[in-house]
Amino acid sequence: MDELRGKVAFITGGASGIGLAMAEAFGREGMSVMLADIEAGALAKAVEDLRAKQVRVESVVADVTSRTSLQKAALETIAKFGKVHLVCNNAGVGAGGPFGQVAERDWDWVVDVNLMGVVYGMEVFEPLIASHGEGGHFVNTASMAGMVSAPGMEPYTATKYAVVGMSEGWAAQLAPLNIGVSILCPGFVKTRIHESRRNRPDAYGADQRDPDGENFAGAAVMAGIPVEPVAMRVVEAVKAGELYIFTHPEFKAVVEARFARILAAFDTSSESPALSVLPKLATPGPSLGLEG
Repeated sequence: MDELRGKVAFITGGASGIGLAMAEAFGREGMSVMLADIEAGALAKAVEDLRAKQVRVESVVADVTSRTSLQKAALETIAKFGKVHLVCNNAGVGAGGPFGQVAERDWDWVVDVNLMGVVYGMEVFEPLIASHGEGGHFVNTASMAGMVSAPGMEPYTATKYAVVGMSEGWAAQLAPLNIGVSILCPGFVKTRIHESRRNRPDAYGADQRDPDGENFAGAAVMAGIPVEPVAMRVVEAVKAGELYIFTHPEFKAVVEARFARILAAFDTSSESPALSVLPKLATPGPSLGLEG
């Protein structure tokens, strides 16, 4: 999508943080924006602020854990703007804690928002993008936690690894339809991700946390980079059709260290007596669509 002017973006988690910054950045590019969020009050304030900056924006309250809710939001988008070209599956929550102390319903909540919310966003909007034949793009917000795992963040990390893996597969499947996919993997950004529980629905039951058992990197988040450069980086990547969007180059060494351990494990397996009896097989990369 090298030309954004006149096109339409739909952004979940759009009332604050990276979502709101992306709305402004894409609005400056001449796009119309539909903001979706579960927080009605914050959503109304976000729309007011964006309109004051001359962004053409509408809003819809949507719960990404519900396919039906996203379907209604998609219909509202089409009713307001006629088409949709860019979908940012950005809504996300954070939870974690020591091993064995993460409540079962917290696992459910994080998986429903961070993983299934992306699945629903992809499956609901892809037919709408494909139908107009003008091409389009998805931006799925993962995290640096989708590349490396930090102890105590396992629910969050599990979902972000999933977003990376799913998006890599979808990118290969949707490319023939002229629909791109990008995976946003930021490090610490100054958002309210550490205050996710303000939006934890009652449907997930009472909060069973040990008050001292979870600290979702609050201090690191508040010391993170501003949201605006992240949003500008996303605009660059969408225009260029990039698969991976990194905003913290300093994490390269950490990711390299993980990949080095993985490659070393392959070397170990190649020398395994247990595997030496097996025939040598061809490299499977191209057949899996991983060559790009």
